[in-house]
Amino acid sequence: MAPALLPPFELSITSGELAVREALGRFIAALSPISLEVEETGTVELVMAEVLNNIVEHAYPDATKPGPIDIRCAHKADGLHVSITDAGLAMPDGKLPLGEPVSVDVALDDLPEGGFGWFLIQDLAKDVHYARNSHQNRLTMRLPVGMTG
Repeated sequence: MAPALLPPFELSITSGELAVREALGRFIAALSPISLEVEETGTVELVMAEVLNNIVEHAYPDATKPGPIDIRCAHKADGLHVSITDAGLAMPDGKLPLGEPVSVDVALDDLPEGGFGWFLIQDLAKDVHYARNSHQNRLTMRLPVGMTG
């Protein structure tokens, strides 16, 4: 008999300094009934932290003007289907960054400051899509963890 699927859940936070930590704690706690492996939990935490940090830093760059971040998760046989929406600034050019690997074969002082996050997200998550509709950003993805099939 296959393990039971976790019922869909939602959580909402307001962007800000502690928003990512709060969201990660609540998200991981909501997944506890499906008893993810340590590696799977690490994948979820890494991907979600990268996505949420990007929203806080880039969609809501003015810390004095925080905004909503809504997360929905549905557990299906092929993993966790996650949708994250915010009302912040749109992605540059209205599309996802390419997420190409950054060369680290350079002097320490020449390492790029950013660019690792989208590569990690697109490497660890599947079916990553971004859309901007009615002044709202929506990122959807599938995390291939907790699979039952």
